[in-house]
Amino acid sequence: MESDSTIVDAFDECGCAPSPRERRLLWPAMNRRTALGLGILGAAAVSVFASPLVAPAFAAAYPSWEEVERAKANEGAKAAEIAKIQGLIAGLETEVATKRQLAQQASDEFYVAQQEFFDAALRAEELQQQADEQAATAVAAAQNAGRVAAQLYRSGGNDTSLELFFAGSAAGADDLLARLGTMDKLVDRNSDVYAQAITARNSAQSLSDQAEVQRAERDRLQKIAEDKMLAAQNAADEAQAALEAQKAMQITLEAQLAALQDTTAKTVAAYQEGERLRREAAERAAAEAARKAREEADRLNQGAGGGGGGGGGGVVGSGWARPSSGWRSSGYGWRSSQCGPQGCASSFHRGVDLAAGCSAGIYAASAGRVVYAAPNGGYGNYIKIDHGGGVATGYAHIRSGGIFVGHGQWVNAGQLIASEGNTGQSFGCHLHFEVYVNGGTVNPVDFMAARGISV
Repeated sequence: MESDSTIVDAFDECGCAPSPRERRLLWPAMNRRTALGLGILGAAAVSVFASPLVAPAFAAAYPSWEEVERAKANEGAKAAEIAKIQGLIAGLETEVATKRQLAQQASDEFYVAQQEFFDAALRAEELQQQADEQAATAVAAAQNAGRVAAQLYRSGGNDTSLELFFAGSAAGADDLLARLGTMDKLVDRNSDVYAQAITARNSAQSLSDQAEVQRAERDRLQKIAEDKMLAAQNAADEAQAALEAQKAMQITLEAQLAALQDTTAKTVAAYQEGERLRREAAERAAAEAARKAREEADRLNQGAGGGGGGGGGGVVGSGWARPSSGWRSSGYGWRSSQCGPQGCASSFHRGVDLAAGCSAGIYAASAGRVVYAAPNGGYGNYIKIDHGGGVATGYAHIRSGGIFVGHGQWVNAGQLIASEGNTGQSFGCHLHFEVYVNGGTVNPVDFMAARGISV
């Protein structure tokens, strides 16, 4: 296949190259959201992305109202147009279903990769902690061996062989033998302490080597998890774009289909007007649903201040805010694994659970950039915010339709970003809140307490 530059060079040689403006008109910049919005489906979209200088190949052209009006006047043309529109509606539904399935698969893969990275980070931390403990043991044993050696030297005093040779009395010899016996005990003791020091040192080195290997594995898995996160976000965006394209086109297509199937004298203009009214009603319903969701979040949070911390969304002097008004229902660290219809939760709880009630507000713990806002396997609907300096926070189990921010959006501390739910491997409505430092999880209780926040 010729490259884009080869095609452009060929245009230039023949003197028929379009101007920059003409190129923009003929071949507009495309992305997946734009393509889906225009109705580019499946493999046709791939061909556009592979060669941006090739005119888009639409899977099927959407009929205009003029075409519908002409087809309505001819039975053969009408039947063909009806079949075409029915195929387009089915194609949109298939596209949405396919994109959703791909998004779910990418979400599950991200979750697995993220948990594997967290496990590796925890193992690396534990190995390093054990190595540090063995190193401290080795140092203590070496110091003890030094003290015994000094005592041995002091007990030896002068040349013991000469003292024994020149001993003039049995009493003197007995004294010397007693001293030699003491020295033997000190030598044995020193050998034991020295052996302990060597063993601890070797153990510390071995554990340190294992920790280094585990850190390399941690870093490898972190890269995989980051790649999976991007893939999952892209898949979620594409699924949402396909849904938006379906919603945008289906009202028109269904109105056109109704116009073609209607045998009365009702005009195409009447169906166009009905299409407009239905679209406006759908927009009003969506806006009303969003307004009610936010009102419900505010209402629940106003009454959820007691029983465990309160202050959801309130920013303190450090610039941080409590992410929920709920009480802490589960802490950070090892626990018995919980199982339910959604599966089993991890036995190491990587965050804290804050329960304020279904649809209660979830707030950004600090200012930052949203780097993920989509489903994430066992976390259900999930948001991750990057606060800079290697610090990020995660918000899991958000209710369906309860994500109020988008990928790439900047949010302020205390800003309402979502509402509490029970999605993923959850056992009741709550916020699962995580804090990440250099990618790995840390205890949110300690981290937030250092910033003046009790969770």
